[in-house]
Amino acid sequence: MKVKMLSRNPDNYVRETKLDLQRVPRNYDPTLHPFEVPREYVRALNATKLERVFAKPFLASLDGHRDGVNCLAKHPKSLATVLSGACDGEVRIWNLTKRKCIRTIQAHEGFVRGICTRFCGTSFFTVGDDKTVKQWKMDGPGYGEEEEPLHTILGKTVYTGIDHHWKEAVFATCGQQVDIWDEQRTSPICSMTWGFDSISSVKFNPIETFLLGSCASDRNIVLYDMRQATPLKKVILDMRTNTICWNPMEAFIFTAANEDYNLYTFDMRALDTPVMVHMDHVSAVLDVDYSPTGKEFVSASFDKSIRIFPVDKSRSREVYHTKRMQHVICVKWTSDSKYIMCGSDEMNIRLWKANASEKLGVLTSREKAAKDYNQKLKEKFQHHPHIKRIARHRHLPKSIYSQIQEQCIMKEARRRKEVNRLKHSKPGSVSIVSEKKKHIVAVVK
Repeated sequence: MKVKMLSRNPDNYVRETKLDLQRVPRNYDPTLHPFEVPREYVRALNATKLERVFAKPFLASLDGHRDGVNCLAKHPKSLATVLSGACDGEVRIWNLTKRKCIRTIQAHEGFVRGICTRFCGTSFFTVGDDKTVKQWKMDGPGYGEEEEPLHTILGKTVYTGIDHHWKEAVFATCGQQVDIWDEQRTSPICSMTWGFDSISSVKFNPIETFLLGSCASDRNIVLYDMRQATPLKKVILDMRTNTICWNPMEAFIFTAANEDYNLYTFDMRALDTPVMVHMDHVSAVLDVDYSPTGKEFVSASFDKSIRIFPVDKSRSREVYHTKRMQHVICVKWTSDSKYIMCGSDEMNIRLWKANASEKLGVLTSREKAAKDYNQKLKEKFQHHPHIKRIARHRHLPKSIYSQIQEQCIMKEARRRKEVNRLKHSKPGSVSIVSEKKKHIVAVVK
């Protein structure tokens, strides 16, 4: 007679050391786990609630400027170095890890209108109200040396913005026209203009590096090609665009920050319709910057708040504000995609987490596993009404909240008027214009 023996391999259940976790045999057959989905739902709900409890995005405030912060620039090689220009002509270089100012330069008389770093990180350029473009060394002067710029170019008109080429020793300035400069020369290589109004901002494309975009006060966004030394095409919007920012991952996509409280993401191959209209601000949008991943961007507004938008969504996923923060003039997303900096006109630079509830510092393997598991649970149940409501809810200052309510009433009134006009008109005489096309006046090539 054969006797069947139970044979078990100790390797499957015995711990190697006392510090190891106990190994638990799991049977994943769904019939054995009838309450798996309700259990997961409760876990997802708790994870969503905890995420809101631990959402503490504000990290630090860098104070030292004696006037409003007008522009920010990132160092291309160092994550800890940030440059800022103020309305009194002062430029400061900050160390983010120490949260201290490491160098102060009185660069211009009047506003510092723009600041940008060279692609190698050895020097940086500033433009100001005194009609000059100055190049400065990134490292401070040696012992006993004076703080002097490497080069100074005196122009004919006030420059309102500057940006450096991503790969070559070339930079662009804007004012009455867009000028392309070689670093070794004191006169521009070429000047491009289309229209007569002043140009407020110019940006080089990080991928197709010969392309650049500018926005002017006559409501235009103009695209140029440096190789042809001519403008390519322009799109005219309802209201003025303050600045644009190119997507660092998709060569043809850029986002424009507009005075009509919206942001418009365009594909430069089809400018007649924006890819997406991003609506949530209640005042003019003054600056925009993309995350290095190209999936999200951050916008700064006159309504004293900054918002984070996913590229493919029309509503923001996050809004940051503090009682002390006034009109936010400039904003930057750091190159490691973890932090956001904003400069406002009450003289402070603020540092925020890009992900409000993220835990800073080194995570253990168990913490990482729990974080990933919770993230998957939240994604699985994200459309459940209760979880969706908790995840979406944000506390807003009273001023912003009341303006949102007011704008909802106005929008509803406009919609009602359009419906009535359509109802009482001859069929085909009134055309329905989509939200995307409403704000585009014309595209000129």
